[in-house]
Amino acid sequence: MPTYQYKCKNCGFEFEEFQKISDSAIETCPKCKGKIRRIISGGAGFLLKGSGFYATDYRSESYKKEAALDSPGKAVE
Repeated sequence: MPTYQYKCKNCGFEFEEFQKISDSAIETCPKCKGKIRRIISGGAGFLLKGSGFYATDYRSESYKKEAALDSPGKAVE
């Protein structure tokens, strides 16, 4: 279920709400009953971790060595 962020136009109160996509948007502030608006957020990043993904299992050895040199703290095998 997506998390939506809202901000009150009256009092500035910000809150998050878990809602179905099919649910209608919340229209009143839970604190002051004023009008609110939904804030468009950037969302979460998508990061592939572990084995089984293209980035870890199917890259060429030369690419893996270059990437290891570019990232601090990693040793080249």
